[in-house]
Amino acid sequence: MPPDFIHVSRRQFFSQSGLTLGSVALGSLLARDLPAAVKAEEPLTQRRPHFAPRAKQVIYLHMIGAPSHLDLFDYKPVLQKHDNQACPEEMTKGKRFAFIGGQMTLAGTRFGFAKHGQGGAELSELLPHLSTVADDICFVKSMHTSEINHAPAQMFLHSGFGRGGRPGFGSWVTYGLGTENSDLPAYVVLLSGPPGGAGTSLWSTGFLPSVYQGIQFRGSGEPVLFLNNPEGHTREDRRSVLDAVRALNERQLAQVGDPEIATRISQYEMAYRMQASVPDLMDLSKERPETLAMYGAKHGVASFANNCLLARRLIESGVRVVELYDSDWDHHSGIGKRLPAKCRDVDQPIAALIRDLKLRGMLDETLIIWGAEFGRTPLRQGADGEGKRTDPGRDHHKDAFTLWMAGGGIKAGITFGKTDELGFNVAQNPVHVHDLNATILHLLGMDHERLTFRYQGRDFRLTDVHGEIVQGILA
Repeated sequence: MPPDFIHVSRRQFFSQSGLTLGSVALGSLLARDLPAAVKAEEPLTQRRPHFAPRAKQVIYLHMIGAPSHLDLFDYKPVLQKHDNQACPEEMTKGKRFAFIGGQMTLAGTRFGFAKHGQGGAELSELLPHLSTVADDICFVKSMHTSEINHAPAQMFLHSGFGRGGRPGFGSWVTYGLGTENSDLPAYVVLLSGPPGGAGTSLWSTGFLPSVYQGIQFRGSGEPVLFLNNPEGHTREDRRSVLDAVRALNERQLAQVGDPEIATRISQYEMAYRMQASVPDLMDLSKERPETLAMYGAKHGVASFANNCLLARRLIESGVRVVELYDSDWDHHSGIGKRLPAKCRDVDQPIAALIRDLKLRGMLDETLIIWGAEFGRTPLRQGADGEGKRTDPGRDHHKDAFTLWMAGGGIKAGITFGKTDELGFNVAQNPVHVHDLNATILHLLGMDHERLTFRYQGRDFRLTDVHGEIVQGILA
């Protein structure tokens, strides 16, 4: 018997044997969960889609709080005719509203609408810039969802589930496709204002390996927190520390096969590379003055306009998914003042983003999505800031709202679906959130029924057990 073995106690033997056998079992189980092309050492390796994609990357514009589609995209002459009149009870029977109750009053829009482009899309006067690119957009006016309050509806839109714990849209995409640029995250988040009611859960990986989580970039100051070296430490010092830590992590990975250790190795190395790539990428001073003016962006000033320009730069550099979250669209009151102010923030930069991508030949492979967690009621609610009912707003509405898309694989210059004459319900071509997500994945070359991850004995997917591709909006 070898001398080394004689000095090993029974407890040590079983402990070491259990670790070895356990690592084999764990590695086998985890290997079933990951796509065949994913290696533990390179979890973000670019991977082939299920079929030829129409789009290669996504810019997702989420208006936190839900803008009123009835004041922006969905003009209702009958609702205008009956503005400020009592709503017939049969229209609201069996419907859920977040706050309003009792006798309900119909509310038309106070803003003018006009038709634009060859497709004749009707847009509000609050969106003069977006109106100029109407023929590049597909307006889906028949969206509906399953959740009525902000945080659950935001989670449902992004993860297909109304509560936390499941991966968000961007995490699913990067899990399925990997990245085109190993020096940058595959999935970047930009905020203008505070995050939504669901907070950072919106770009969480849920039960997916954490390497697929969205990374928040900041529009001013240090682009990514803790990216810079501590004072007094050089880049060479950091490299030396990372090499030592990597050796320890690789040893542990070989023993237990935990993909989170592979994530740790990958993210440390990416952070090191990002020190060189990110500051230059986030420096808008290198953009032409004409481009800054087109977006309404200003170097060194955090804003939605800057984020739109940064989104173009990130996509241009190979980032797979960029999500922009813009806050303060929850207008239960004061819609006459607050909605125009918000539209002034976003109208010009969004139109500029579409135009800029098109001029650069990038729009055909970039899918732009604009939307929110739900819509707003055709009913009046609330008071203005002085407690008067002169400037009310609208309550949450999950049964009918508008979302639009442009770019990669989307049929441009059309309006798809419609709501009834008062805007209460979808009247034609309903599109559920699960259908939307199935369609987006399809445009990226992924079958939403095949993009799965086994967790706690079940295969999960973004569309849960639902979802139909919306063929009518595909080019």
